[in-house]
Amino acid sequence: MFQFLARAQEMERAGKKVYHFEIGDPDFDTPHHVNEAAVAAINRGETHYVNSLGIRTLREAIVGETEKTLGFRPLLEQVVVAPAISFIYFVTRCVANPGDEVIVPDPGFASYYSAFDFIGVKPVSVPLLEKNEFRMSPGDIEKRITKKTKLIIINSPQNPTGAVMTKEELMEVGRIAERHNIYLLTDETYSKMVYDYPHYSPSVLDRCLERTIILNSFSKSYAMTGWRLGWAVAPPAMTEKLGLMIQTIISAVPPFIQEAGIAALTQDQSFIKTSVAEYRSRRDVIVQTLNDIPGVKCLKPEGAFYVFPNIASTGMTSVEFSEFALDKAGVVLLPGTMFGSYGEGYVRLVYATGIADIKEGLGRLSQAFKLRRRS
Repeated sequence: MFQFLARAQEMERAGKKVYHFEIGDPDFDTPHHVNEAAVAAINRGETHYVNSLGIRTLREAIVGETEKTLGFRPLLEQVVVAPAISFIYFVTRCVANPGDEVIVPDPGFASYYSAFDFIGVKPVSVPLLEKNEFRMSPGDIEKRITKKTKLIIINSPQNPTGAVMTKEELMEVGRIAERHNIYLLTDETYSKMVYDYPHYSPSVLDRCLERTIILNSFSKSYAMTGWRLGWAVAPPAMTEKLGLMIQTIISAVPPFIQEAGIAALTQDQSFIKTSVAEYRSRRDVIVQTLNDIPGVKCLKPEGAFYVFPNIASTGMTSVEFSEFALDKAGVVLLPGTMFGSYGEGYVRLVYATGIADIKEGLGRLSQAFKLRRRS
């Protein structure tokens, strides 16, 4: 990803116009009241060590948020606070040893694979197929379970495809984990960013008391990517271990950042409604515009802020398409193979940019392909 970004920055330094669709970072500012909560905490002197699990008031807010959004109220000792991305490593390290297997979506969030490689566990890919709107199939998950399987990871809404699993699919994955006594990590980072289908979670089956772990984040929903703040809800015994790992590697999330998280969850929520409405408009425009490009076919995603168009009919590989888009149109997007082997034939675009840039950038890309066909 950063290789493409570096090339784009070189083009910009040379005075060329570049259209950015590569990084999943909202183009909105963090809500003002969230910023103010952090500033007030700093001014109160909340700049020292705190409990590695997270300050009690934020964990209580997460308990309330879970009850409000998912319908069950976890115990306080089930909640732990850290940068969301760190839980991928921490949870996997808690449940799997080198040589064990973890079932993961492909294409999927690239950091899953990085964590597995670092730990020495084997990723077992479940292909996300366009014919199934890129939803992870419970049947495909169960077929890949072996005696070495220690963890199943699901992600809905999903990065990089924007797919949203149905309630029935999610509950069946939860039942599969129960039947085989396997831990289930449900990555719900984009749970507030859904359009035409509501968010559901398999965590309701065991309330995260036995095997299910919820991973969630403030980054995308509240435009807080730079704050590095997230949380997990997990079985109490695992939460204790997660706390020890956080204590060893991070110490704790700074308390003033946690105060910002409290404000985000408990105060004015209008930002969510406004930003999701804007993302919906952008989604509709980017899907339509991509489908007008020769050789490109794009499904309409149900969540997050990603599209994952099929570019196979252009005759290019995913990398070749991405390089062509950057070189010929100044459009920065990512090859699907950055997210797994089943990403070949696809590219990922992030619509965290205004509609005018979407139309102009992809219009240039469409024109570049028309010229290519004529030559």
